[in-house]
Amino acid sequence: MRDIRQRIKVVKNIQKITNAMKMVAAARLKKAQDRAQSARPYANTMNQVMANLAHVAESVDHPLLQVRPEENIAVIVIGADRGLAGSYNSNLMRMTMEFLRGRETDTVRLVLLGRKAMDFFKRRSYQVAATLSAPTSNVTFADIRPIAAKVRELFESTEVDAVYLVYSQFVTAMTQRPTILKLLPIEPIAEEMEPSGEFIFEPGAEQLFGRLLPRYVDTQIYRALVEAVASEHGARMTAMSAATSNAAEMIDTLSLSYNKARQAAITKELLEVVGGAEALT
Repeated sequence: MRDIRQRIKVVKNIQKITNAMKMVAAARLKKAQDRAQSARPYANTMNQVMANLAHVAESVDHPLLQVRPEENIAVIVIGADRGLAGSYNSNLMRMTMEFLRGRETDTVRLVLLGRKAMDFFKRRSYQVAATLSAPTSNVTFADIRPIAAKVRELFESTEVDAVYLVYSQFVTAMTQRPTILKLLPIEPIAEEMEPSGEFIFEPGAEQLFGRLLPRYVDTQIYRALVEAVASEHGARMTAMSAATSNAAEMIDTLSLSYNKARQAAITKELLEVVGGAEALT
């Protein structure tokens, strides 16, 4: 019985910890979710504008618009900084490896955000161009600028021919969708959606693209990061909620076992008393 009582005590302590982590994740999730939803309209509009303008980009001379055969690529992987988030990190890393399957490791440059992504690729032979700890709250454009500058440098120097972004898109607290986005070069919208008419640029097209393209890269990485942070908090809240429920079930099971053992001990003692009394008569 002492062993069962000790196990109940341990599980109750675990339940307190998981419940506290669930509450913290829920509080952080609300802020992260609001930030992700606020970032979407601007990022989506920027993406649509650049996809429309990509049809006339051939006449513009800008390093970020160069389309080359994809011999070398850069992949930005946004993982979590901490664990205890269920299958959040494993799903993201599995999709990344599926995406990289068939490519020679020396043709890939990785840009890793989050310690979990760093730890995962530390044991693999891919070249890591840059790393950064993923912020867990209050994401700002300043957080992504070093990464954005690095991938622009890789693409502009022709060290890579394309840049991809791998992150978890936030859907709900219980659903996070691993996503791959081609960041550079910008792909035009489908032909059937191609806008009619000609564009008139004011200021000139090159000057306009020169301002929009770096901002487009920053915006897409920022949007992916806030989505990833919200996804991480949602996954952790869900995982800790499940852990708290499992702990409660285990406590019930152990308590039942303890009560049965206690009842058996009491019954045994009563039988011994009765047996001893009968022996004296």
